[in-house]
Amino acid sequence: MKHARFFRFAILVAPVLFLAAAITAAGIKVRIEEWNLPSPASLPHDPAVAPDGSLWYTGQRSNTLGRLDPKTGQIKEYSLKTPDSGPHGLVADKEGNIWFTANYKGYIGKLIPRTGAVTEYALLDPAARDPHTPVFDQKGVLWFTVQAGNVVGRLDPQTGVVKLKSLPTPNAHPYGIAINTRGVPFFCEFGTNKLAAIDPGTMEITEYALPMGARPRRLAIAEGDIIYYTDFARGYLGRLDPNGGKVEEKASPGGTGSKPYGITVTSDGAVWYSESGVSPNTIVRFDPKTKSFAGWPIPSGGGTVRNMVATPGGDLYIACSGVNRVGIVKIER
Repeated sequence: MKHARFFRFAILVAPVLFLAAAITAAGIKVRIEEWNLPSPASLPHDPAVAPDGSLWYTGQRSNTLGRLDPKTGQIKEYSLKTPDSGPHGLVADKEGNIWFTANYKGYIGKLIPRTGAVTEYALLDPAARDPHTPVFDQKGVLWFTVQAGNVVGRLDPQTGVVKLKSLPTPNAHPYGIAINTRGVPFFCEFGTNKLAAIDPGTMEITEYALPMGARPRRLAIAEGDIIYYTDFARGYLGRLDPNGGKVEEKASPGGTGSKPYGITVTSDGAVWYSESGVSPNTIVRFDPKTKSFAGWPIPSGGGTVRNMVATPGGDLYIACSGVNRVGIVKIER
């Protein structure tokens, strides 16, 4: 396994804060705050929440990782050693190190924010050229999808060993991934109408069929290990119960062209996601108890919210790709 480390000067900026008036719907008050990023046209792809509460993001086109301090609004960016790495997904470990997928260069990276040092873990298989979304399981093992490579991988941070597993369905395009309470990774097969699970021990894959025409892009796991997913192609919010494989669907408020995308579940059990096909993009809340929806427009328009993450306090971190901003959806209940 090849490892490359470097230290780099981080860029600090005083960003511009944009506030949206608080809007109340379904008894929930929402305020969306956004910050411009220092690197122009950086395409902030995914957000992550660190143990200290900071918001991290990938600058896919600027070859950077960035950190927003929600308390001060200060942004700090870290440039990557390998040019044009195309950082895509990211996640923080328990120590606050930031792990990311180098979508253009076929490696997994680890950034130590305190020093700026980066370690690169090569995937070795030429087919695994575009690692996509990473997530940690409860044992600290990093799981990730490789979209065009059509594989799912695991990386043990203790040893640096990477293992890859090809999907049984050709051109399935594994995309969003999440871990259930039993440590089982579930992921979307965006190239077909399936969700799938991979056994963390044997790495055997089980697929779950969805309705014809469905194209699940992102997923989130709710109470009872129920899976909610965004059907990007058909404009639905879907629900899968892996015990028996029962699937339920509800049309997203924005309609068939709403292109639901980033999704997460907050600690109160509510399902939140973004509609990327409407203008402006919206933040949508689905209440599993009442089966009702509520929605709020993103002030900047959003420019496609590809992923989102819930904070321990119940707010949402978002990255607004097309408008070069990151944001916080502050929720008052």
